[in-house]
Amino acid sequence: MSQQQSRVYLGVGSNIGDRRVYIDKAILLLRQNINISLEQVSQLYETDPVGGPVQGKFLNGVIELNTSLTPLELLKNLQDIEVTLGRIRSGLKNQPRTLDLDILLFSDIVLNTLQLTIPHPMVQDRLFVLKPFAEIAPEVIHPIFKQTIKELLSALNGNLEFK
Repeated sequence: MSQQQSRVYLGVGSNIGDRRVYIDKAILLLRQNINISLEQVSQLYETDPVGGPVQGKFLNGVIELNTSLTPLELLKNLQDIEVTLGRIRSGLKNQPRTLDLDILLFSDIVLNTLQLTIPHPMVQDRLFVLKPFAEIAPEVIHPIFKQTIKELLSALNGNLEFK
């Protein structure tokens, strides 16, 4: 009997070292996980860091996958991949990192625990998430805002001030 599969969207980013290599290696490790079926990967976009100390630009993208894992099991797998690829967690937010894997949406689950918040609380505010997300899944509906990713992107673009 097959286990229930959940559709998940991950944010992926890197701003230390050979950013593309770290992201490619993370994708390879996701593909090798028997509990994950990788479906799509967006283009990668070079973006300025948000918050934290002065640091290099990020490469960011979004990954679509199906998994039989629970949200917390997937989180553990993602954190293991980050550590394998050299991520060091200092306890400070928005630090430079070899790899960042964030669960953006997990089916239509809404979860708020100390370990994990789903949907990611900043999805709707981050162009570097919404642009690649809309590229691969524009019609996916955010379970809290009840708007498509394309609509959230359009609303954010309309509110951006360009200098």
